[in-house]
Amino acid sequence: MAAREFASRTPIEKGWSEDKKYCVTDAAGARYLLRVSPAARYETRKALYAILQEVSATGIPMSHPLDIWMSGEGVCMLYSWIDGEDLEPALPLLPVAQQYALGLRAGEILREIHSISAPEGQEDWARRFWRKTQRKVRKYRRCGLRFEGDRHVIRYVRRNKRLLKGRPQCFQHGDYHVGNMMLQNGELCIIDFDRYDFGDPWEEFNRIVWCAQASPHFATGMLQGYFGSEPSAEFFRLLAFYIASNTLSSIYWAIPFGQSQIDLLMAQSQDVLRWYDDMRSPVPAWYIKGEPL
Repeated sequence: MAAREFASRTPIEKGWSEDKKYCVTDAAGARYLLRVSPAARYETRKALYAILQEVSATGIPMSHPLDIWMSGEGVCMLYSWIDGEDLEPALPLLPVAQQYALGLRAGEILREIHSISAPEGQEDWARRFWRKTQRKVRKYRRCGLRFEGDRHVIRYVRRNKRLLKGRPQCFQHGDYHVGNMMLQNGELCIIDFDRYDFGDPWEEFNRIVWCAQASPHFATGMLQGYFGSEPSAEFFRLLAFYIASNTLSSIYWAIPFGQSQIDLLMAQSQDVLRWYDDMRSPVPAWYIKGEPL
């Protein structure tokens, strides 16, 4: 079919992106995902399309990029359609063994994603991320909201800057968690690479809080699937750093989205403090050591 000609178009309302999303069909009834971005985003969307072609070539299960073009609506990107269900609501209803197995698969897929190298000339990770972290602390302090126990989070970040030193960099999905995964015929599929970046592969786990809230077995499996064994003490210390940093930024990020989103992320901050015993324990309480690999 011509990518710009569709027999039908149905809006998809869910998600946080500024893009307009549609399920479109061709004359034969085949379905596709169409995302329409503002015209000003053409260069960034062209870069996204190029990197997604590289990711797709690894063979991971995902919504594959098929075409990109400009129209009067904006930048149009066409993807293969995933005929499945969102993982996040489905996961807690599955048997625990299946939750764990899907987590293992999510970790294996992420390892494949991270096989794509970062471009040459990337800024030193420690310098770049510490600057980013300082900015997060400042913006959190100025946003007018506070969560109970925030001093423990800020103190952990400030005392563990050294953990950033010497970290490698690679391609990152940018928002890797259960909310961006689907089940198709029982198999995991990855969606929404829109926040992709290049950086420390271990930083990618900063969204694992959403996985742990949905299923500790899935989150545990994700770590073990990624490493092929129990994660190291070094990893857990750095994971705590990245989650602490992300917890601070999530509060002011939520403000434009209203009180319900603020309440959700305030509650998540308390989960983080509980899991980490006020940042005294680098291994989160949700991690199930000894889960079978």
